[in-house]
Amino acid sequence: MKREYWKYVGVASVFLLLGTFLTPILFHTISVQKDINPLIAQGKRDMSPGKSQAVQMEDAFQEVFDKVSPSVVSIATERTVKFKSPMGNDPFFDHFFGGNGGGRPQEFKQKQTGLGSGIILNEEGYILTNEHVVRDMEKLTVKLKNKKTYEAKLIGADKVMDIALLKIKPGSDLVPVQIGDSSKVKVGHWAIAIGAPLGFEQSFTVGVVSAIARGVNDASGVGYLQTDAAINQGNSGGPLLNIHGEVIGINRMIISQSGGFVGIGLAIPINDAKRIVEELKTNGRIKRAWLGVSLDNVTEEDVKELKLPNTKGALVKQVVSGSPAESAGIELQDVIVKIGEKDVEHPEDVVSYIMEAKIGKRVELKVQRKNSMLKMLVTPTERPN
Repeated sequence: MKREYWKYVGVASVFLLLGTFLTPILFHTISVQKDINPLIAQGKRDMSPGKSQAVQMEDAFQEVFDKVSPSVVSIATERTVKFKSPMGNDPFFDHFFGGNGGGRPQEFKQKQTGLGSGIILNEEGYILTNEHVVRDMEKLTVKLKNKKTYEAKLIGADKVMDIALLKIKPGSDLVPVQIGDSSKVKVGHWAIAIGAPLGFEQSFTVGVVSAIARGVNDASGVGYLQTDAAINQGNSGGPLLNIHGEVIGINRMIISQSGGFVGIGLAIPINDAKRIVEELKTNGRIKRAWLGVSLDNVTEEDVKELKLPNTKGALVKQVVSGSPAESAGIELQDVIVKIGEKDVEHPEDVVSYIMEAKIGKRVELKVQRKNSMLKMLVTPTERPN
């Protein structure tokens, strides 16, 4: 009986020891399973609990590339430019380069090429890119990931927003991109770029969203998405993506003193871009309201010189002759502090308001002119080309 007793005690001890040893492992396994990166929880790759978070993130990036790269195109551009030799009356130049000998500058022709990126919007063959990629170009060639090339037609372009709409022949090999919602983008979110920087097609770079609604005081009034994902010449017109492979922006430009990427890239929020696509498709251009002023930030020096209360507002630096602003009585060094019902803190506030304003509909302005606060009525006209 004693032998049987100690036998059961021994077995129980073994199970107790195993339980003590296995419990942390069991709970760790459950924890790993619960902590699997939610960014790729819906993916189809191997999600075994033994994978490190680094490998899981690597899988997520690969999934984004596999999903989106067929929707990203390279755009080769070409045009012929004419120029005249400044040495047309130089006998030495004429002798070697075939001058006409009459003292008149000789005309030359040269082929210029460029490269950009774009995204496939739908199976009908519409391609979205930057306007500056295709500006004044005579030939546009779209190249897919599968190496197929298509001659593209320019449907419409908007220089202000820097958006262009192209069209290629519909085909079964066209994979439309998935459009996201740029209003939901937060600082710190993943930011992924795919494009053809410096001609290296289908290049994939990763960073984060560095800022949202970044104003650069340009005519577009756009609050850009800023990212440190590497962007260079050739990325223009390509997508800025979130971790789900959705387009959140169209890469437009970099801020750099050297001309190369230094960590500041700017993308047009996709909500702003898609808002004008239908009008480009229908009319080929965007009709916008226009005041006819050039604006700048108010500096501390301006506050002292113009005796202003603070640096809020938009300082008028230029008034176009014959413009609605001139007709309304706006003058140089006026400071616009309110437009409609919107308080103006920066020039971007005025630009964004006018971008949404109706042509021909009168707008009330509050203008600080040194010690006086003036009310003015201005009627925006259509922005000239």
